[in-house]
Amino acid sequence: MRILLTGADGYIGRRLKRVLMGQGGISLRLMVRNRASLSSEIRSDIDIVQADVLKKETLDAALEGVDVAYYLIHGLARPNYRELDRQSAQNFLDAAIRNKVKTIIYLGGLGEKSSASEHLLSRIETGEILSSRPDKVRCLWFRAGVIIGSGSASFEIIRNLVQKLPIMITPRWVQSRITPIGVDDVIGYLDDAKTLSGSQNEMIDIGSEAMSYGELMLRTASAMGLNRRLIPVPFLTPKLSSYWLTLFTPVPYSVASSLIEGLKSEVIMTNNRAEELFGRHPMGLEASVEKAIDEIRNHQIISRWSDSGGGAWEIDHAHDIATAVFTDRRVLSLGDKSPEAVYKSFCAIGGGNGWFGYDWLWKVRGGIDKLLGGAGVNRGRRDSQSLRIGDSLDFWKVVDLVENERLLLYAQMKLPGSAWLEFKIHQGNLIQSAYFYPDGVSGRLYWYALVPFHHLIFANMAEKILERA
Repeated sequence: MRILLTGADGYIGRRLKRVLMGQGGISLRLMVRNRASLSSEIRSDIDIVQADVLKKETLDAALEGVDVAYYLIHGLARPNYRELDRQSAQNFLDAAIRNKVKTIIYLGGLGEKSSASEHLLSRIETGEILSSRPDKVRCLWFRAGVIIGSGSASFEIIRNLVQKLPIMITPRWVQSRITPIGVDDVIGYLDDAKTLSGSQNEMIDIGSEAMSYGELMLRTASAMGLNRRLIPVPFLTPKLSSYWLTLFTPVPYSVASSLIEGLKSEVIMTNNRAEELFGRHPMGLEASVEKAIDEIRNHQIISRWSDSGGGAWEIDHAHDIATAVFTDRRVLSLGDKSPEAVYKSFCAIGGGNGWFGYDWLWKVRGGIDKLLGGAGVNRGRRDSQSLRIGDSLDFWKVVDLVENERLLLYAQMKLPGSAWLEFKIHQGNLIQSAYFYPDGVSGRLYWYALVPFHHLIFANMAEKILERA
């Protein structure tokens, strides 16, 4: 069986990829927008096609000879994502028909079209497009609600809220009903679907038991050994709720507002096709929460909601760094320290490990970024020691990583320009460089205002990296 997995560097895609790679009897092809977002081991062992659903001419190479194609693509990061999602789905369907693909497997969201938010409506429209040609290609359309798993956006929001707030003033949406499901069950259904017999389209709702958001939060807290209290009030609007989530959880305002907007309508299962077709019984909420917490404690988070590029791959970083107007560079001799030790040291920066000094300044900048709708520093990192290309690191994104040689971070904070932070080992030296390309006068004023802080932060950072090595 020849399988194409799209979104292989995303939250669900990374996990499904691990399952599929461990099976025999299939030929797996991965479709990503940037090959570098996958590990070097995978790039050497698996067939990888670099393609983009918005570029029709790239899709035939990805879908040629494929029997089953997983569609795990969603463009929430872009302002006009709903229009782009429709275009992406149509392009993919057309290419699948041209290449005689037998089955498309799509993961969307629960919800009714009449009451859905724009975010959920986009997921529904994508499913309708992919299902629109049953005479040419079968579509198995899975619909899930809140996904409980280490690194999922929904779970990180809930976990952070119940950890930080013993008493929560909540809006009316906590009374809305939802059907949560553990991420392992989602992966299990998607995996089982590839061998599902038949030729007709299927809409398959997946989940465990229905409950309110309030019950979900209280039961999650209980599974974590916490006693929490909710006080619903009528005056918290979706906008205020979004700011509340932004301040207390790792997600930026854009993600929080999309999720909050979707909470106005109930997202519960409307059919029992999952049990009828697969006979699978999803694990309960408490078991899913306990497994997620165990993965976090043991540093086994396979993927996070922020894994996808978010536009970072569309930038020519080499060119833009070369044309940066401002640079702050520190060059220090490695001395008796090995390149391996220094590389390991600067790859441990950020998240819970801190920024090797003046962490309070980083937190102030992160707080400002949160207020402006950015990622902030509490997004943290997936793992406390290891990094991979595509990882989020506070308000940075890892865009290049060369073992024992280089780490390049691209700024995803709100600022008047583009910024990069590079750590490089070259000819016995650690070269630490901050690059900034300003947008007009405001960008230049921003850089000059921060020069005194840069002198403190960056000089100390380079020294501490070598000390830790």
